[in-house]
Amino acid sequence: MSMTERDAQHTEAEQAFSRLYAIVRTVRGERGCPWDKDQTPLSLRHFLIEEAFETVDAMTDGDAGHVREELGDVFFNVVLIAYLYEQSGDFTLAQSLRDIGDKLIRRHPHVFLRDDAEPTDADALTNEAIQKQWDDIKATVEHRNGDSVLADVPEGFPPLLRAYKLLKKAAKKGYAPRTAAESRARLDEALRGISESAAGREAARQTAADEPFTVSGGTPALNAAQLQLESAVGDALFALADYARLLGIDPSVALDRANRAFCDRVTRAEKESPRTGG
Repeated sequence: MSMTERDAQHTEAEQAFSRLYAIVRTVRGERGCPWDKDQTPLSLRHFLIEEAFETVDAMTDGDAGHVREELGDVFFNVVLIAYLYEQSGDFTLAQSLRDIGDKLIRRHPHVFLRDDAEPTDADALTNEAIQKQWDDIKATVEHRNGDSVLADVPEGFPPLLRAYKLLKKAAKKGYAPRTAAESRARLDEALRGISESAAGREAARQTAADEPFTVSGGTPALNAAQLQLESAVGDALFALADYARLLGIDPSVALDRANRAFCDRVTRAEKESPRTGG
């Protein structure tokens, strides 16, 4: 691609973003759309999450046309949310964009050199060295180390994603297994724990005269056995997330693929053997 073609693309992208910003201002304006005017940052949270997941689905499918559409939806939600804060006087969209631009430049000193810096061969840096440099800048320049290495992992993440992120953070400081073999051993131990806890619950069921289990109203022994089993399953899921990490797999993405494959199998089975309702 020639320099002229790249410049034309840059100009087109700037114009398209400016147009989107103008559209958002219009739908939020005095004569705008009642639905858009009624939204708040809190009301838009689930839309942003949904659009992000739909984009990931399209990327997994390898459908570039669908990715293009879904990314547009993400851009709209991001710009709309930012404009809501702009309208309330908290910050402007321009400030948010400048902040991320400054952050990227600051965290890529091997790409954006200071005037007094020695040239760096960016291609010679390993991914591990770049990640360490990124973390060092966060801690020493931005002072974002917090009270714990785990402090910046959001509590609102879905549990499996949060487990993966917590383990990645902990591993950098030596608080998580460093080899797949070590992690697999912990996973096997956790699976044995499920079997033992399940057996304990069944024994508690027998001593409770086969009463239906409820955490709030069941017998104390059965409650304790069920909660022990719940803890064992949680340990196994956590151990599996760690094993996936060391195999280079994001467990959330892997589980999403398994969910979609299961839906496809069930849908095909339903079509091949339709059930008659009654």
